[in-house]
Amino acid sequence: MTPPAPSRRERPAKPALTRDGIVAQAVGIMRAEGLEKVTMRRLAQELDTGAASLYVYVRNTAELHAAVLDALLASIEAPTGGTWDERLAATFRAYIELLHAHPSLARSALVTRPSGPGALGLLDTLLALLREGDVPGDRAAWGVDLLLLVATASAAEHGTRDETPGSAAEDEALAAAVRGADPAAHPHVAALATELLAGPGPDRLAWTLRVLVTGITGTPRP
Repeated sequence: MTPPAPSRRERPAKPALTRDGIVAQAVGIMRAEGLEKVTMRRLAQELDTGAASLYVYVRNTAELHAAVLDALLASIEAPTGGTWDERLAATFRAYIELLHAHPSLARSALVTRPSGPGALGLLDTLLALLREGDVPGDRAAWGVDLLLLVATASAAEHGTRDETPGSAAEDEALAAAVRGADPAAHPHVAALATELLAGPGPDRLAWTLRVLVTGITGTPRP
């Protein structure tokens, strides 16, 4: 004989839904399975509720993904010790490493606009460091967007390729093509083949940041 279902009064009460709780659950799914699995339907299943209940706290999946990104950005701590440019480089690397570890999040970050405390904290840290480096405020305001765009694109590219089958073979094929370039047909590629293939690595990343900061500092806004 099938035992009777427990009375609703005997079941443990579900914790109340909150935006922070919803986002925390979404972060957990993203870490385990990637951002593609973070949907309102999947989240509702995990939280044992209806998807309609979630829309009270999060308007749509895009806002949910932005909230996930913002929650992870809050983990980037303002560096201490060292010169302003060393601390800027440390923050730059920390942002890239965070997104590189989650390629699906990096791809989303190219078009997502988080506006929570994590995003504002990162912006404030970068602006403070640029100010400490005597970068004019108007240039820093535009420059910080450029810094984040380059860092996000780098993380999205390398993180995605790291998880894509066949990417190593593509890299080898490109390197072979560059090294074997015909000097008559492609003289500049042939002459700079070694330099073109140098990196990527810490030195190239550091150089990229110096180029950006130098350009931001020295280029007046129109």
